[in-house]
Amino acid sequence: MDEPLYKRVLIKISGEAIAGDGSEVLDFQVIGRICDVIKRCLDAGVQIGIVTGGGNIWRGAKDGADKMDRSRADHMGMLATAINGLALADALESRDVEVRVQTAIEMRAFAEPYTRLRAISHLARGRVVIFGCGTGNPFFSTDTAAVLRGAEIDADIVLLAKNVDGVYDDDPRKNPNAHKYEEMTPSDFLRDNLAAMDAAAASLSRDNNIPVLLFALSDPENIYRAVMGERVGTLVR
Repeated sequence: MDEPLYKRVLIKISGEAIAGDGSEVLDFQVIGRICDVIKRCLDAGVQIGIVTGGGNIWRGAKDGADKMDRSRADHMGMLATAINGLALADALESRDVEVRVQTAIEMRAFAEPYTRLRAISHLARGRVVIFGCGTGNPFFSTDTAAVLRGAEIDADIVLLAKNVDGVYDDDPRKNPNAHKYEEMTPSDFLRDNLAAMDAAAASLSRDNNIPVLLFALSDPENIYRAVMGERVGTLVR
């Protein structure tokens, strides 16, 4: 078996990605394919942390805009990420993968409170750790939470698995001539005001020298390709 390039990774799985075509809140066939690949990565010796998004259920900045207090809207988004995290945990456990769900907001009835040392201990024991509720603070995206948790657990790389296949200089859905970047620095990303990830996440990546790989989750095998060092998406480092 080939050796993985990265020994410990933090994967951000967006809510939109696990909703599949959007006809259901949770597409369990998509979730199953993602979990099959995660199990392969574990079997290859990779330690895996996961941050879940919540956009398939509720996105505070968008769904609550001008309708309610932003902080409360973001709190609702945190609950959405916890729902997605529990769904992923259930699918992984059905594949005989040991999982721990940790949340930045205490929900002791069904998840551990997040602590860095306990998370690292779980990872060292071969468990997948799913981080819910973002950073636990309003006004921060789950992209930022992914880079933050990646830095905290000393991940080799943060994998942002989204519904786009990389970073472009324009919206490829509107501009067929949009240029896709193979690699760029966080400073370039911020300078050009690109929208593939949150600016706070890019700043955190730059300041903590942690690389971020953005790629499409439409093919879950991209997760395995990424940890094995194959070129997918856009590398920001």
